[in-house]
Amino acid sequence: MQPQVLTPEMSQAALSDVRLVATDMDGTLTTGGEFAPGLLQAFARLQAHDIEVMIVTGRSTGWVSGLVNYLPVVGAIAENGGVYISKANLEPLILPDIPRMGSHRDRLSMIFERLKTRYPQLQPSADNPYRITDWTFDIGELSATDIDWIRQTCTDMTMGFTYSTVQCHLKIDRQNKAAGLIKVLQQQFPKLSATEIITVGDSPNDESLFNPDSFPHSVGVANVAHYLPALAYAPTYLTTAAEGEGFIELVNRLVEKAR
Repeated sequence: MQPQVLTPEMSQAALSDVRLVATDMDGTLTTGGEFAPGLLQAFARLQAHDIEVMIVTGRSTGWVSGLVNYLPVVGAIAENGGVYISKANLEPLILPDIPRMGSHRDRLSMIFERLKTRYPQLQPSADNPYRITDWTFDIGELSATDIDWIRQTCTDMTMGFTYSTVQCHLKIDRQNKAAGLIKVLQQQFPKLSATEIITVGDSPNDESLFNPDSFPHSVGVANVAHYLPALAYAPTYLTTAAEGEGFIELVNRLVEKAR
């Protein structure tokens, strides 16, 4: 099903109950790779209407822990559903069941070396040393064909794979943003219902956040359109603006509905 364009005329019932915005970061909150001044203003507008923000990103635990400390958010899920960091308690909480973390990291490294036999130019991402549950490398100039080969190779080696506009991720197959978010909601926000949450993203690693069975209200900023043909789930709504401006567009709609 194709997403609906996010317009002011959307029904009052659709978004009036939203209490939490669970949003991707790179390409969704950022504009040209940076936080624009209007983003913090958008966060403040949500807070004024009792709507909280949680970041759900593929970025590393080490990198995200600093953001949680400084941004007006309730917390953040890092590493595509791997780790949760709460504003109230900055101690990282590992979300997926990974019994032997040392062996897990060794296996991720081994699979990465296997990928390098075909793509020797691959290098671990700068934040890879600050990760707990996954292994990342920059997407660089990899083509769609390259990505398909990498995904199939990971599948053959019983390992999961996803990618965003900036990074490729090696991880266990059951680790994804939706699984991590659902676990955090159950443990930390048990009173929130599915209709009180809206999820936001822009790339393939946000696909699970668009699953209507888990999250009936989801939004893709306009730049997600490039990936829609390849996604199993499309967002419910699509903004007309891209990147951070698309997020601000969503905030405008939420604030209008909250009045």
